[in-house]
Amino acid sequence: MITIERLNLRAEGVAPGVIVARALPGEEVTGEVVEGRIAQPKILTPSAQRVAAPCAHYKACGGCSLQHARDDFVEEWKTGVVRQALTAQGLEAAFRPTVTSPAATRHRATLTGRRLKSGALVGFHGRASGTVTAIPGCTLLDPALIAVIPALEALVVEGGSRKGEMRLTVTRYAEGVEVAVEDGKPLDTALRIAVPQIAGTHGLARLAWNGEVLLQEAPPTLAMGRARVSPPPGAFLQATPQGESALRAAVVEAVGSAKRVADLFAGCGTFALPLAETAEVHAVEGSAPMLDALNHGWRNAAGLKRVTTEARDLFRRPLLPDELAKFDAVVIDPPRAGAEAQIAELARAQVPVIAHVSCNPVTFARDARTLLQAGYRLDWVQVVDQFRWSAHVELAARFVLPHIA
Repeated sequence: MITIERLNLRAEGVAPGVIVARALPGEEVTGEVVEGRIAQPKILTPSAQRVAAPCAHYKACGGCSLQHARDDFVEEWKTGVVRQALTAQGLEAAFRPTVTSPAATRHRATLTGRRLKSGALVGFHGRASGTVTAIPGCTLLDPALIAVIPALEALVVEGGSRKGEMRLTVTRYAEGVEVAVEDGKPLDTALRIAVPQIAGTHGLARLAWNGEVLLQEAPPTLAMGRARVSPPPGAFLQATPQGESALRAAVVEAVGSAKRVADLFAGCGTFALPLAETAEVHAVEGSAPMLDALNHGWRNAAGLKRVTTEARDLFRRPLLPDELAKFDAVVIDPPRAGAEAQIAELARAQVPVIAHVSCNPVTFARDARTLLQAGYRLDWVQVVDQFRWSAHVELAARFVLPHIA
């Protein structure tokens, strides 16, 4: 028998010398240890924070990792992950209450499809395995995404290989669901006929196959402030409408009354377009198609101030202090690796206000230390849990030069 001391960053239980799947701090467990892990623990003394998982697939599916814990425990744990990352850098922060997206609101997800001898299997990978778990009635996804699984199965049967898997990115738009297929068979004449027929039969708004759009009734759109944007197929977007709204509200508040704003790693305008209601915005992003979507949305919206765009690799060519000097505030939303080089230039430039959005507390804390060492103050941190029941943590934060506040 062992006692769980804490959770690691993957939300697994940690006891001396062993990792325990889906255990909670304080629980006494037993089970077979294989290579330092207990994959199927028997819970002898359950935590008061333990609950029955709401999803019937939870034992087998790897799409969620924290359905066995109370919501308030998960919120506190995710805040603790950020707090611990900051403490490791010698930093402290004021935390706002966590904003958690409701169940069944994920409007973008990537599923796996595998062709079988008869039919197809579509779902999430099982826990720590290469198996695929079917997910009818999934409590995580928007029901509209669940509804297109028969279409995904038909696409896998038609264009999948039994030797590999297909990645199926599904996104709900106002006009319907988009499916972006990766790792499907190369398109030939037969597939070019069959695949659009499947998409049309199941009412998909858009279908892209290995990057090529094969069916689009009308450009699918999302509202970003006053603008409507049609992202490229399979584009990275925020996971839930509620999470996006919370992050956007935090960014708008952090930027405040700034009149000239740079939005770095701008995507297709999640923050740039709402900010353009009160400020001129320069949006910088590595993906030209994302910027094209942003620019089209801005040009067709009413009442927005000027938005300019720049396709630029901010890892290799960060904006320099002389380029940053004209901005009152900067929004930065980098990938998980953070933006070490760009943060260093922001610190040198002494931009008055920085709104930092992050999906990795460790790299966020590293970058925060750079800013604080350059004289910034960390006003607040807002944790946003739009990847409900997962170990994933997102946040927004405001940095300001003390003489500006």
